[in-house]
Amino acid sequence: MMLSLFSLLILLCACLRSSFALPLKQTFTDSRTSKHVASLLDAKAFYNTSLGSLQAVTAKNLPLLKNLSIQRIVLAPGSIREPHWYANANELTYCVVGKVLVSILDSGGQSSHFTIEPGQAFYVESGSLHNIENIGDETAELISSPRNELPVDFSLSASFGAFTDAVLGNTYTQSSKTWSVIPRTTAPKYIVKREGPPTVPETAGLPNAHKFDVEAQNPPLEFPFASAKLARTQFWPALRDIALYSLYITDEGMREVHWHPTTVEMGYVHRGAARMSVMDPDGSVDTYILKAGDVYIVPVAYPHQIEDIGEEEIHFIIFFDQATPGDVGFRASGTTLSEEVLGATLGVQGKTIPAFPFTPEDPLLVKRVNPVDPVVVDPDRAKLISQ
Repeated sequence: MMLSLFSLLILLCACLRSSFALPLKQTFTDSRTSKHVASLLDAKAFYNTSLGSLQAVTAKNLPLLKNLSIQRIVLAPGSIREPHWYANANELTYCVVGKVLVSILDSGGQSSHFTIEPGQAFYVESGSLHNIENIGDETAELISSPRNELPVDFSLSASFGAFTDAVLGNTYTQSSKTWSVIPRTTAPKYIVKREGPPTVPETAGLPNAHKFDVEAQNPPLEFPFASAKLARTQFWPALRDIALYSLYITDEGMREVHWHPTTVEMGYVHRGAARMSVMDPDGSVDTYILKAGDVYIVPVAYPHQIEDIGEEEIHFIIFFDQATPGDVGFRASGTTLSEEVLGATLGVQGKTIPAFPFTPEDPLLVKRVNPVDPVVVDPDRAKLISQ
């Protein structure tokens, strides 16, 4: 199978930027061949009309997914992601493009209406009725993560179709004749068209517990070469069992080797080209190329790292299955462990032991002082192999 032109260009770029070799061999893959990666942008849409489209990556097409899945929601101006609710998942959604109005009906009759613009996110609890309405002049795009690898949802239109005219009439204190003239089925509509201008409450622009302005946050982690904005319970108390990080890395930075002790990580590449390595328990290392629209999954406690290999800064929208993700990094291990322990671990002694920098608190993001590792193409297997 031939490699895509994109992959070949990335390989050429990486090769030109370095002449050093890795001391081990790794299998290089992409969204077509890695068990850790899938393309959300190329996923078959389960709804696609002039009103918009819906795409998803779940455990059905990325089996390693656990506790998380991801959807891409595209709404044309005037379109509405119909009122619906999840039966088994809280939901966290990030707006990439456009302006939408979100309406939520929570338990106890608590309702919320608020606008969401690029860089903002909103959170909906499992079972809460909600809809997303494009009230802008441009197509809206949102990246949403239901907190389940196989989310189940119900639509309001389909639910109306499940009950009789009399039952619905009794519900709303109306004659059954009111409902007999309304055609209904139990099939979801997914996206519907609004007639006329939107009804936007005057309070829709005010702060709301369901809403968080991710990109307006002063980055808790910020360096000249990388930064991270953190939508987690420390900054957004409404979150229960899910969090979102907005990660930026330039070609001068790297997300150090690390793992999350009790947390699953699922990332979406919004912009740029990156390379990521994940070690599996059997000792194998999967190093893969990521491009815009790709989704990756890292199971609990698997060591991994991320670096930029393109010409532009990478932007990842990363979801976690806990409201406050834990993190353990390689860099701090050099301070925690004694020189004797590190020497024995590495099988070296004395001056051969690397001079580990004193790191009382792990920076998570580090400056890259070495070139990108070189890669070559193995034409027989159509894979990327480090040498």
